Formats: sequence, C-alpha cells, structure tokens
Amino acid sequence: MLDCAIIGGGPAGLTAGLYTTRGGLENVTMFEKGMPGGQITLSSEIENYPGVTGEITGMDLMMPWPEQCQKFGLKHEMVEVIKVSKDGDIFTIHKGDGTTQEAHSVIVGTGSRPRRAGFAGEDEFFGRGVSTCATCDGFFYKGKEVAVIGGGDTALEEALYLAKICTKVYLIHRRDEFRSAPNTVDRLKRTENIELVLNSVPDEVYGDNMGVTGIRVKNKDGKLRDIEVPGVFTFVGNDVNNQTLMQENGEFLCDMNAKGEVIVNISMATSLEGLYATGDMRIAAPKQVVSAAGDGAVAALQVISFVDEKLNG
Repeated sequence: MLDCAIIGGGPAGLTAGLYTTRGGLENVTMFEKGMPGGQITLSSEIENYPGVTGEITGMDLMMPWPEQCQKFGLKHEMVEVIKVSKDGDIFTIHKGDGTTQEAHSVIVGTGSRPRRAGFAGEDEFFGRGVSTCATCDGFFYKGKEVAVIGGGDTALEEALYLAKICTKVYLIHRRDEFRSAPNTVDRLKRTENIELVLNSVPDEVYGDNMGVTGIRVKNKDGKLRDIEVPGVFTFVGNDVNNQTLMQENGEFLCDMNAKGEVIVNISMATSLEGLYATGDMRIAAPKQVVSAAGDGAVAALQVISFVDEKLNG
C-alpha cells in the first residue's frame, strides 16, 4: 500500500515526489510512462526559470530533478497508468502492464498538450521558431516581427503580450470576426503594431537549418501571401491529459469543467477526498514550469497531512 501515488513525471509530479518523501512519507511511487521531465524537455531554451542564468535547454533544466527526488526515497515506475479508481477510502492504480497498485492518496499531474494547427512545417520547426507559449519564448523575438495563429481568447491575449516586445505581430485568423471578449477585441484593434490577417489560414511554415524564416498563408479566395518572420506562435487550443481519471461508466473520478480541466481549490484538492490535481491539467493553470512545481509542492504538503491523519488519527 502506497502512502501516495503520483501520476505524471513532469515538474509538478517531480516536485510532489520531492516534498512528500522529504516530508516524511516513506512509500511514494511516481508513475511516468517515459523518462521524467515532462513537456518542457522539448524546449530549446529556458530563460524564465528563477535562478537559471545563461543558455539552458528544457532537458538540461529537468535532468537533475529525478536524482534529487530519488535521493529522499521517491520510487519511479516507468509504466503507463490507464486509470485511477477508488473503492471506499482506497485508491487503485490500474497500470498498462495489467497490474494494479493501491494507495491512500493520489496526486495527478499528467498535463496537457497544445493542439497542432496541422499546416506544413509545423512539426518540423516546432521548437525552432514554432511555439505554443508566448510567455516562454516571446522574449527571443524582442524587437522582431512574429506571427500568431488563432482567434480565441488565448490567441488574442498572447498577441497583445507579444505586441509589447515585438515590433510587429501578424494575427492570422480563419474568420473575419472574433469570439473573444469584446474588450479584448477592442484592445487588439487599437494596438497599432498588430496587423490582422483575416479570412486566412496557414499554408506552410518554412525556414532553414537555423529555424523559421517565414510563413505562407492562404486567404478564402485561395490567394497566397508570404510573411517573413522568424517566429510563429500557434494558439488553437489545448487537450487536457485527463484519461486516467475517466471511469468505465464514462464519468470522471472527480469534478471537471467543460474543457476537461480538473476543478481544484487553492490546496490543489479535487472534489474527491485524497485526490489532488496539479499543473497544466487543473483549472486556471498558468502553464509555466515554476507554477507547476508550486502546485506539486502545495499538493504534497496537503497529502502529508492527509495521510498522517488517516493513518494516525
């Protein structure tokens, strides 16, 4: 019987593992189907993690984290978790190899994945000029021109953010109107260095071995236009990795919002006692490494108290 099962080995899961084990829990296992580190390991450069100076990749940033956690007793099991269920006050972890593991508490941090827009060159140049995070990568294009793809709240807010540091932002949207909040749309239209490229879709991102050099867009009449930019940001939505919380009856183990994000309180507690959700999969997630790590620490401290009270009264 585990004191705590941690599902997901990104910044949230690793930090939860560090805090639970260092905080006194002796039987904690982190389940991660691949190598620990999470989505941030795909980033080519990190500049906004506190205390990190100089050039460092996402892989470099995350490399020491598992060793630090395991020093305090965190176990890592490299297996996919298919489902988490609960019977009475005991959780069951259903693993991809057909085995199960019981636990007193569970911290889930399986994250989310940005949707790809599906144009040519998107995968080839992802991390080399194509990005899904303006807060993470926008600074690299300070004083340069960039393109933003999307028409929702996130796309417009990120375009406004980029407009503060870039000389020009081309906002490419497939329609001629936006479904974002009216005040956001008004701010967008009043921002002089944002050019709206409407009724258009990305056709291809192109570049060289150094990265992106431009994007070709196609309007509703089929006319192509080349826009020379070194950076392209896509914001066409995120898919939450919430499959492990789905039950056989088609319902989730805890309360979720319409987007499939886990509803938590300020302590990362879900609607189900003993279950905590962290990082990009929870509501209102900032989708930053430092925030995910903070979530993991908060959840872990709650778990320590929860397990102690459960076992010792």
